Amino acid sequence: MDQRLSFVTLAVRDLAASRRFYVDGLGWHPAFEADGDVVMIQVGERVVLSLWDAAAFEDEVGPIARGDGAPPFTLAHNVPTRADVDAALELAGRAGAVVHAPQDRSWGGYTGYFADPDGFRWEVAWNPDAIGQLVLPE
Repeated sequence: MDQRLSFVTLAVRDLAASRRFYVDGLGWHPAFEADGDVVMIQVGERVVLSLWDAAAFEDEVGPIARGDGAPPFTLAHNVPTRADVDAALELAGRAGAVVHAPQDRSWGGYTGYFADPDGFRWEVAWNPDAIGQLVLPE
């Protein structure tokens, strides 16, 4: 099996609200939409973020575990500068996200978080190390 990730799928409670957040709020562009079912957004050269209606997700994948707190993973958006972290979090806040202020991190970077309408946490990070530079567009 190739070492790669093709899709990240998020089961969302309100597809229209998620679409408004990502498309209207963040300014991202759908690559594919099936009305009321799924919105797919190309987020990398060969990576798609799929926002899938939770009921349709459960029909295919199975029951969703629900509970209090943040989902036990994060999505990340790395940027080339500290100022870009602040700008991205400001945009997310204007789009309706709950924003957790950026901080200098012990490992040398600068990151903050925002939560989308379903509470999925996005880290916005400036990482000056080689691994941080590896994921930036050329």
